[in-house]
Formats: sequence, C-alpha cells, structure tokens
Amino acid sequence: MIVDVYNLQGEKTGTVDLPESIFAAKINVDLMHQAYTRQMANARLGTHSTKRRGEVAGGGRKPWKQKGTGRARQGSMISAQFVGGGRIHTPKPRDYTQAMPQKMRQAALRSALTVKASQKAVVMLGDVSMEAPKTAEMAKAVKTLAGEGRVLFLVPDKSEKFAGVVKSARNLANTQLLMANYLNIRDLFRSEKVIIPLASLEVIKSYLG
Repeated sequence: MIVDVYNLQGEKTGTVDLPESIFAAKINVDLMHQAYTRQMANARLGTHSTKRRGEVAGGGRKPWKQKGTGRARQGSMISAQFVGGGRIHTPKPRDYTQAMPQKMRQAALRSALTVKASQKAVVMLGDVSMEAPKTAEMAKAVKTLAGEGRVLFLVPDKSEKFAGVVKSARNLANTQLLMANYLNIRDLFRSEKVIIPLASLEVIKSYLG
C-alpha cells in the first residue's frame, strides 16, 4: 500500500509502502470489540463500595412494638427501607480485569489500523525532529496535516531527538500524544486521524509486523 509522506509544513516529501499485513489485514469487528471492552474493563479501579445491613451502625432495639400502632411491623431501623439503613444488592470492591491473548490483541490492532487506512485517516510524516519546542508551529502543522478533529500523534520514543516534538505537542487541544509502542485500540477508536512518523512506523512494524 503506497501512501504519501509529508513534512511538518504539509508538503509532500515522498512515499512509503505500508505493510499490508498491518494496514490491509482482515477486519475482524468482533475481535476489535473484545479488545476494546477488555481495555475499558481493565481501566476500572473497582473501588466502589457501599455499606450493607451488617456494616451500618445502629439497630439493635425494635423501633416499635409489633402490634397495635397501626404502622407496618419493623424489626430494625437499619433495614434498607429507612434512611441511613444498609443497602441491598449494591456494589462491593471487585476486580474487573479481563484476559486476552497477545496474538488476539495484536490482530485487533491490525484490524483497527486497517480500518483507519481504508478511511484515509492515516497521515504519514517524515522527519519530526525539532531543535526547540514550538507549540504554535506544531499546532499549525497538526491542523494542516489532520484538520480540526481529534488527532492521535504517535511518537517513536522519549529520546532527546524527539524531545522538542513531545514538548510542542503534549498540550495541544484535541491532540493526544502517545508512544508508538503503547498504541492501543481505545485511542485509535477515539481519534479521527492518526499521524504516524516514519520512525514510529518502524516501531509498530517491530511488534505487529
């Protein structure tokens, strides 16, 4: 798959052959959904907690006698129907973690990247090194390359070579900066365009190719 390569000024500088095993793979919707559901579930802390009847302070004495008051019979003031009483069938801390084999996760990523490529939502970038951080310049470049929508910008690594790019793009509105080796299906789904420098493409090929 031959696509154009651009520079930060939006000028075409060449072409690159994207590997079909990654950007023209078989699209498996069910697998992408499973990977997305797993990632969202694993992000949950599971720290929600409520007090049940055995954990609420109080109770003990019967609030009023069983008969003769005209009121419904009650055994304790910590029953769920009273304000401040224990809750019923409410959540307790739990682990939401879901397992998924690595090969299935990688196949889901290939499917997602194929969808993005088929939608012309993948923008290839040439040299992205910057001598000094320039946020305004980076904002203009992202707008030129990807438009006004939400953008996922993949950075090759955190080395000094790309420090200027990271500092220039990390605070841009509607732009998410992500290390290429942390590419995940949730961020791909959330983005309208994906900017992939050639150096980041090599990182992606190293674990998906």
